Amino acid sequence: MGLEYRMMGLVPYNLSPIQQGIQFGHAIQEYNNDRKYGECSKFNAWRFKHKTFMVMNGGTTRTNPSDPGTMQNHVDALQDIIGNNYATFKEPDLNNALTAVVFLVDERVWDKEKYPEFEDWFWAKYPLGLGSTVVDEIKESDYSKWLQLLGGEQNVKLREFLSQFSLA
Repeated sequence: MGLEYRMMGLVPYNLSPIQQGIQFGHAIQEYNNDRKYGECSKFNAWRFKHKTFMVMNGGTTRTNPSDPGTMQNHVDALQDIIGNNYATFKEPDLNNALTAVVFLVDERVWDKEKYPEFEDWFWAKYPLGLGSTVVDEIKESDYSKWLQLLGGEQNVKLREFLSQFSLA
């Protein structure tokens, strides 16, 4: 059946809600314009089937590189997690300020019912508990199984990254 995808994005807190949506849309079009994304099966699955946006408050934006805003810092963090698999938009009418960053994530990142956090997943497997002497040994073994279920370390890092944001 395939995974479900969502387009996640960050926008500055101080734009009006309609402007946040417009800036988010600009960034999605930048994502679309990049041929490596336009031909990507994950992106096509999202744009033809899922089409869900998650617009989140990214904080501040500044055009001064020596004094970056939180939006710029979030882009740097994303770069470390997902490489160049994101797109940004800088608004010409706002002195080319960074006004949106978007990136595609699959359900293993955001669906915590289907893909629970490690502790919840682990203890659901052992509802009657374990002796304390074996817990650490079993947890270490099971962590790699959970990591595989989530699609790897990158998705775990994306979960952690996204946990700091609220919807815009």
